[in-house]
Amino acid sequence: MKRYSVLSVILILTLLLTACSSGKTEGPAQPAEPTSVPVPTLEPTPEPTAEPTKPVGLVDTLEGVRTATIQIEAQGTFVDPQVGMVYNAAGRGSGFIIDPSGIAVTNNHVVTGAALLRVWVAGETEPRNARILGVSECWDLAVIDLEGDGYPFMEWYQGEINPGLEVYSAGFPLGDPEYTLTKGIVSKANADGETNWASVDGVIEHDARIRGGNSGGPLVTSDGKIVAVNYAGIESTDQNFAIRGSRAKEVVVTLQGGQDFESIGINGQAVVAEDGSLSGIWVSSVKSGSPADKTGIQGGDILTTMEGLVLATDGTMADYCDILRTRNTTDTIGVEVLRFETEEYLEGQLNGRVLETSFSFANEMEDEVVDTGDTAATSSDYMLVQDDYGAIQVSVPTTWNEIDGTAWYDGEDIIGAAITAAPSLEYFNNYYDEPGVFFGATDDVALLGGYIELLDAYRESFSVDCKLEGRYDYEDVAFKGAYDWYSSCAGSEVTLIILTAKPLNSTSLLISVIAQLLTDADLAAFDEILATFDVVGTLP
Repeated sequence: MKRYSVLSVILILTLLLTACSSGKTEGPAQPAEPTSVPVPTLEPTPEPTAEPTKPVGLVDTLEGVRTATIQIEAQGTFVDPQVGMVYNAAGRGSGFIIDPSGIAVTNNHVVTGAALLRVWVAGETEPRNARILGVSECWDLAVIDLEGDGYPFMEWYQGEINPGLEVYSAGFPLGDPEYTLTKGIVSKANADGETNWASVDGVIEHDARIRGGNSGGPLVTSDGKIVAVNYAGIESTDQNFAIRGSRAKEVVVTLQGGQDFESIGINGQAVVAEDGSLSGIWVSSVKSGSPADKTGIQGGDILTTMEGLVLATDGTMADYCDILRTRNTTDTIGVEVLRFETEEYLEGQLNGRVLETSFSFANEMEDEVVDTGDTAATSSDYMLVQDDYGAIQVSVPTTWNEIDGTAWYDGEDIIGAAITAAPSLEYFNNYYDEPGVFFGATDDVALLGGYIELLDAYRESFSVDCKLEGRYDYEDVAFKGAYDWYSSCAGSEVTLIILTAKPLNSTSLLISVIAQLLTDADLAAFDEILATFDVVGTLP
């Protein structure tokens, strides 16, 4: 609105004439000098301020949000942990356009691994194609580029996000092509962002109800500003979660530039066996050309360890993402993968070695045991056990159900944590014809020396009863060491393995494993033990 300043001026002019008379006229009367009256100076009227020009296509109303909200259909091969392989699955989610050139934001879990993206824009009956520019599985964000340009678009909200802020969820829930809008308020400004498919620093909770298919859609204000990106909901408790816009847009800038962020290029989720015997990141699909793809990770794999750390023991992506946040995108990262379909463990390196079959005692020594029967086992055949101090854990066969979790002793001195498991501890501790395992971990390296020194010390004891078949190097994705192989212990047909090792990334820890193996099933159990061992607490 134009504004003008108005000055009201009232001028009063007084003219005084004075007649001087003293009985004599000395000359003609002179007019008196007029009184000086100041004339105010008028200030110039300011020019009207021009309003800023609104960018063409910018949404600034709630009604306009519909035009910049899109529905996305991802087609490709996805592997679901519950139902197995799903070919050419057509999952649908939502997204929103942030630039008239067709740059749009959505969730990583909506698009990553898709062979083809089809996008429906408001007012159009035919879908458009789109390509992925960048993704982040930890932030569950992705940026895509729609074909064409001249799109309506939205801007990020700049204000404070506090409980009570009125918000609206826009999108296409349940795969329905009909656009929906739900109203609510922000109920929590800083919510927990740890889920089984993301680890987000900057989450808000709100009650503008969302459902499956709302993923990736915008949470907006009444004037169409993007408050956050919807990514999760709990229907039973009516809790809805969104990635705070101020944090999301920082990641989006990176993704828009064609660079992934806190990502190895997978679409996955954390899984944990009911008894805790197996955990990891289930890979549903893999982005072509990503570090995961180049390493050989496939849909249906379970990423069990990274840098020797067992993943997803708490059912979230937290540990996985913490590792990525402490590494550069080009760093070499050791990984171990369980190929679920073939039940084989593979190991390799992101940005390094491709996956290959892990060292397996079952493969190396299958001809050295008495019983070569069926060794097929499932996760239900194992149980996760811990020592008495909660320091270490490992999966052992359910038939090895006698457990000793007392400390690892050197004489009368405690030097670390230990777990002993066998069908009968008495027989395992006193005879060689009982299967079982002792697993110890110590940080008293100065006392024991390196893993070779420790292995030599064991040799002095066991060589009395057993025949030494040889010493061999050992290395897996987490440990490097050596093992001695003994046979014919006290006339038994046992295969006795004594393994000592240190973590690849540390010199402050030693592990010791003594295993009595009689069957192929025992050998397979030994592989499982080595694959699942983890330090989870403070060593005594």
